[in-house]
Amino acid sequence: MNRVSGFLAIAIAVVAALAPTAASAVKSSDLPEIKRSNSGLYLEAKEVPTFVEQHGGSAKVLFVDIRTRAEAMYVGMPTPVDALVPYVEHQEIMTDWDAKRGMYQLEPVQDFVPEMQRRLQAKGLAKTDVVVLICRSGDRSSRAANRLAEDGWTRVYSVVDGFEGDMSQDGRRDVNGWKNAGLPWSYKLAREKMYFPR
Repeated sequence: MNRVSGFLAIAIAVVAALAPTAASAVKSSDLPEIKRSNSGLYLEAKEVPTFVEQHGGSAKVLFVDIRTRAEAMYVGMPTPVDALVPYVEHQEIMTDWDAKRGMYQLEPVQDFVPEMQRRLQAKGLAKTDVVVLICRSGDRSSRAANRLAEDGWTRVYSVVDGFEGDMSQDGRRDVNGWKNAGLPWSYKLAREKMYFPR
């Protein structure tokens, strides 16, 4: 009987390991247009640690913070990310204003895709492997996922509530997101994870 029970336990473990893991229950239709990506692959911040483990752990998933360098420096950064690769950055001399967003103008980082490719190759991964992108609140990560898809990346997930989360009625980002979920983050930055223009 013990031999049968042991065999059954091993069989269940093997089937569980081989079975595809479910992604987030987040659907495109549940998101505002600005947070939707063409691939429709989404995660909530609180799901990321389990999702990464289900997909082979940090060795098999590229997890990238795509916020600006200033955001990482002054707001903090998730400690498990592999790298900071900004999708957009502030101009060197902040002279232009984005009236729609109420902030200084952000410009696309021309080195975004090549830098992502460098980070992917450094981990021995390919464009078909799982990539998780996190920004402040989910809108930039959806656009960055679209940009990578244009370049042939096939499994790019956007964290829909980002690092800081969505804004509450009182104008504070305390609704959801990485920080509000109590996930690990720090103001201490590791140089090897930081972005340096090439």
